Amino acid sequence: MNEKRKGARSAKDIPEEILAQLNQGTLETVNLTEWLAVDQKVLLANLLKQTGRSAYLPPVLENIDALKKQTVNTISEAVGMGILHQVLQNNDEGFLQIISGHPSDMVRCWAAYTIGRNRELNITEKLDKIKIFAADAHFGVREISWMAVRPDISAHLDESLLVLSAWTKNENENIRRFASESTRPRGVWCAHIDVLKQNPELGLVIVEPLKSDPAKYVQDSVGNWLNDAGKSKPDFVRALCEKWQKENSAKQTVYIVKKAMRNIIR
Repeated sequence: MNEKRKGARSAKDIPEEILAQLNQGTLETVNLTEWLAVDQKVLLANLLKQTGRSAYLPPVLENIDALKKQTVNTISEAVGMGILHQVLQNNDEGFLQIISGHPSDMVRCWAAYTIGRNRELNITEKLDKIKIFAADAHFGVREISWMAVRPDISAHLDESLLVLSAWTKNENENIRRFASESTRPRGVWCAHIDVLKQNPELGLVIVEPLKSDPAKYVQDSVGNWLNDAGKSKPDFVRALCEKWQKENSAKQTVYIVKKAMRNIIR
């Protein structure tokens, strides 16, 4: 992502040449405004034309048109599922490699969904393949990466927690953050994980190793994880935070505890 370009604050202020490049797939978005402004149908048509796969376009567009509610996320998921179907139908694994390393962040979001919606992969395989997207430099790709596999994480929670507990020790803060964000009991824009709402202690293998994480990006996620848990099990969160404070006076832990306890009466 080009950090030197700040991007427009509203869609109407995005320069035409910038929007054209975004829809051509030659430029990454630099903020949420641009990300929301990308015309995914146009981008898809350009991508398929550029890669000699225009025959894939009509069936993928049918997926989009069949959506009851069209949002950036639902369209992105529909495109990912459509691409996956075409890849499997045409034995075109090479296309997955193309989109996984594509310059466009939106195209990489589609690639993340081809992993999350691939029924031929088990949860361990999905997490292994999604890891590159969890580490992506672009905010949008990172968010879609956990959203793409969260249903499977919820459905195979024990196995997922085992895999993700190792991610908490990764040197890449984005991967550590994924471990926390993808397992939040309530989460954002996603279905809740009821087992973790009622039994948040299962998530200790995730939050405990991150209680003093040096990255604010991770600290925020851990604090939000515990805030989620506190809405169902406030006593658990209160006791854990008290334990952490007694054991550790690090400023990172203090920050996480404050965020975790923000809606809990002491």
